Amino acid sequence: MNLIKTGMMAIGLCVGSGGFVMGQDVRPAGPEQGTPNVVFVLIDDLGWTDLGCFGSGFYETPNIDRLCAEGVKFTQAYAACPVCSPTRAAIMTGKYPARLDLTDFLIGRRTGKLLPAEYIEAMPLEEVTLAEAFKAAGYTTFFAGKWHLGEEERFWPNAHGFDINKGGWKAGAPSYRIKDSDGNETRTEKTFYGGYFTPYQNPHLPDGPPGEYLTDRLSDETVGFIRTHRDEPFFLYLSHYAVHNPQQAPQALIDKYEAKLGRVDACPGAEFTPEHKTKNRMLQNQPVYAAMVESVDESVGRILDELESLGLDKNTIIVFTSDNGGLSTSEGHPTSNAPLRAGKGWLYEGGIRVPLIVKCPGAEAGRACDTPVISTDFYPTLLELAGLTLREEQHADGVSFAELLRSGVAPNRASLYWHYPHYGNQGGWPGSVVRAGDFKLIERHEDGRLELYDLKNDVGERKNLVEEMPEKAAELRALLMEWHRKTKANMPRPNPDFLNDGIK
Repeated sequence: MNLIKTGMMAIGLCVGSGGFVMGQDVRPAGPEQGTPNVVFVLIDDLGWTDLGCFGSGFYETPNIDRLCAEGVKFTQAYAACPVCSPTRAAIMTGKYPARLDLTDFLIGRRTGKLLPAEYIEAMPLEEVTLAEAFKAAGYTTFFAGKWHLGEEERFWPNAHGFDINKGGWKAGAPSYRIKDSDGNETRTEKTFYGGYFTPYQNPHLPDGPPGEYLTDRLSDETVGFIRTHRDEPFFLYLSHYAVHNPQQAPQALIDKYEAKLGRVDACPGAEFTPEHKTKNRMLQNQPVYAAMVESVDESVGRILDELESLGLDKNTIIVFTSDNGGLSTSEGHPTSNAPLRAGKGWLYEGGIRVPLIVKCPGAEAGRACDTPVISTDFYPTLLELAGLTLREEQHADGVSFAELLRSGVAPNRASLYWHYPHYGNQGGWPGSVVRAGDFKLIERHEDGRLELYDLKNDVGERKNLVEEMPEKAAELRALLMEWHRKTKANMPRPNPDFLNDGIK
C-alpha cells in the first residue's frame, strides 16, 4: 500500500506592524470608516499537520495556504481541551473549561478506575459570550455549523448573542449513533441525525436539494450572509461540522485522493505505533478524510474570494483554527498528527496543539510565530483588534495577543493549563497539564504519575524527564496544584465498582 508520511513543521518568529486604538462599546462606524469585520472559522477535529502550510504532504489546501501567506501562522497554538465542547465554551467565554466546570464533551460519561469529575451540561446563560460582546457594540452576529454547548434549545446560538443561526443545535456531529448492550449500532429517531448529505435532520438547517453536501451548504449560508451584510460591521462564526466523523465526502474528491494515493511511492515507517492500549496513526493516507479536508479548504476559498470581491478583505479580521487535535487513535484513525504524540482525547500534544492562522489589518503577512496561545485568548484579542473595550472579568483566563500580531511583542504570561478529568472515547485517561516555557508536565489522576517533557527538544513527548529533573517536575506540579485551587477545578473520584488494576 502506498503511504504518505506527515511532514515536520518549521518554527519561526512573529513580527508585525501597525495597530489599533482602544475604543468604547458603542455602535461602530460602517466598514468604509475602518470598523473591522470578524470572520472566525473553526474546524472540528482538524489536526496540527492537516494543512499544506503546516506540513501535510497528502492533503491539498491551497486556499488555506493562501490565507497563511497573507496572515500570521501560529506554530504553538493550543485548544483549551482535547475534546470539542470545552474548547468551544472557552472560545465563547474566555475562560478555562476548569473554571466553567465544563470539562468534557456534551454529554460524555466514561468510567474506569475513577469516576469522572462532575461537570455542567450546557454553557451558562450568565456568561457574556464573545458574540454578545460584539452584538453589544453594534455588530450583526452570524453563526453557522456545529454548536454542541447544550441539549436544550434555550442554550443554542440565538440565546448566546447570535442574531442568525444556521445549523447550530445540540448535536456534536452530523451523524450520531449509539450501541446497544450487544455492541450493535442502533438507529432511532432519538439517537440518529442526518449525515453530511441532505436530508440533515437539523431543526436549524432546512434540507437542501438531493446530493447537497453539508460543508458546501454551510459555505453557501456564510457567503450569503456576507453579501447581505456587506455594508454593516459583522461578527461571523463559521463552525464546520467537518472533519468530524462520520467520514463522508463528495465522491469526485474521494476518487481524486484514491488516484493520488496510487501514484505516490510508499514511504518508510510503520503506519501505526502503539499508544497505551490503543494505536496511533503515523501516516496520512486516508482518501475520504483528505476529501473532507479539501472540501473545508474550498469553503475557506469561497469566503476569501467573496470578501475580496466586495472590497472587505483589507478590513476583516480572519481567524482559522481547530477545536482539538486530529482523530488518530480510534474511531477509524482517519488522520495522523505526527510528529506529535497521540491525538484527539489525549493530553499529549497531538490532542491539544492545533493549527492557527490569523489575518488582520496591521499584521505583517507571511510570518510564523512560535509564541504559545490558547483558545481563551481569542476573546480579548478580537475585542482589542476591533477597538472595543476589554471585559476582564468575563475573559478571566484569556490574554490578548493583539500586540503580538501588530509588533511581535509577546503577552506577559508564564504558563498554560489544561484539565481533563475524564476518560476519553479515544483511549485517553483523566489528567491535568501545565506548560511553563518549553517544559510540559502531565499528571495522571488515576495514580498521580507524572510525565515531564522538554517540548523544544522533544515535541513527540518520548523522553519522560521526571527522574532526571525532579526539581523541575516539583516546580511545575506546584503551579498546577495552585491553578487547581484558583479555578476550583472539579476532580475525579475513586470508583467503588472498579475491580482491576486500571490502565497500564
